[in-house]
Amino acid sequence: MKKTLFAAALGLAVLAPGIASAEETTIRLHYSIPTIWANTQEKLATAFMAANPDIKVVLDGPADSYEDGTQRLLRESVAGRLPDVAYVGLNLWRVLQDRGLAQPLDPFIGDMKAFDEKGYGPAVRLGQYKDQTWALGVSASTLVMYVNPKLVEQAGGSMASFPTDFDGIIKLAHKINALSPTTDGIWIEPHDWRFQSLLGAYGGRPMTDDESNITFDNPAGIAAASLYQRFATEGGMKSYGSSEARQAFPAGTLGIMLESSSLLNRFVEGAGDKFDVTVLPMPVMAPTDKVYFPTGGSGMVMLATDPARQNAVWRYMTFVTSPAGEKIIVENTGYAPTNSILVNDDSYLGSFYAANPQSRPAHQQIARFAGPWYAYPGDEGVAVNDLIGAALVNVAEGANPETTIKTLAETVRTRLGMQ
Repeated sequence: MKKTLFAAALGLAVLAPGIASAEETTIRLHYSIPTIWANTQEKLATAFMAANPDIKVVLDGPADSYEDGTQRLLRESVAGRLPDVAYVGLNLWRVLQDRGLAQPLDPFIGDMKAFDEKGYGPAVRLGQYKDQTWALGVSASTLVMYVNPKLVEQAGGSMASFPTDFDGIIKLAHKINALSPTTDGIWIEPHDWRFQSLLGAYGGRPMTDDESNITFDNPAGIAAASLYQRFATEGGMKSYGSSEARQAFPAGTLGIMLESSSLLNRFVEGAGDKFDVTVLPMPVMAPTDKVYFPTGGSGMVMLATDPARQNAVWRYMTFVTSPAGEKIIVENTGYAPTNSILVNDDSYLGSFYAANPQSRPAHQQIARFAGPWYAYPGDEGVAVNDLIGAALVNVAEGANPETTIKTLAETVRTRLGMQ
């Protein structure tokens, strides 16, 4: 497996308090989605090792997606080759916890009140389950609408009167799609997190609070799934994959893209001076107290079992989720911070928001409507995500949304042992 090794000797630095020896400890790190994370992981490792010269960070070759990464970690656990720390999707750390691979973090956290006072509040602790902490939230994202104002105007619309419901958005997408054979109206990936976001816009939830039953086969879930078909048949959504869509939008050939707020920096850089990338919040299709948008992004889990490497991993984890580490993440990825100090203290990100005003809508949406990214419990959790994605593809290609979603729900109940 290809690895990138950073030299630990990056200049003199004072050892962290409590470290009595300069003996070097090496920790192996796993991450996914290199299109978002590769440069940022290098910067985080470099900054951490500059401040902690007694620890060397080795980056494993990245996985293409969080799902692929989790499957890789499961395979590596069988082979006895687990890394020491891993970035995983906020909906997938439970898979590692269920297998007994993720190590509990509460012994390292200690006094929770003191931990919170350093900014490590609820957003950082998105990895809690049954009053125990198994992961630290590193980055937060939400589904937003990326819009190309030039195509909107060419289609007869305007950003000042941009529609706020899906009916209006689909009508506008249809007009954009009709502009030329090379212009597409709208796109969203057939993916569990995106589906949960649309579901939450209608006030629905994937499961009951006690995880005893599936609930996405209700009217909210059927409405959310139906959007995939309407986007395709009415809005001109093409069946290309995420990589192609992420190239099409900044290239100026896709009018509206429902995608993670974490891609903002990439899209702005890709669009250059072709058009001004504009971010809008998701439509709210239910009473606001019922709406939620699952918090996407990643959390870190400790996989090391050796005490020395565990201590080194904990120092790395708390650095990444500190204001210094979170500042690197926000400035280089477009993710929202999880450490509350950055939100409350403009000395960290004040100039960033001034230079990047399009980041605010996503961060405000997270503050107003953020909810959990539901993780389907048990060993079949990753497989369930794949089943949901496949069902959404079928709906986009013409399958009956209600029949497909109800059949999917029954299949998921069976796979998860809920019936």
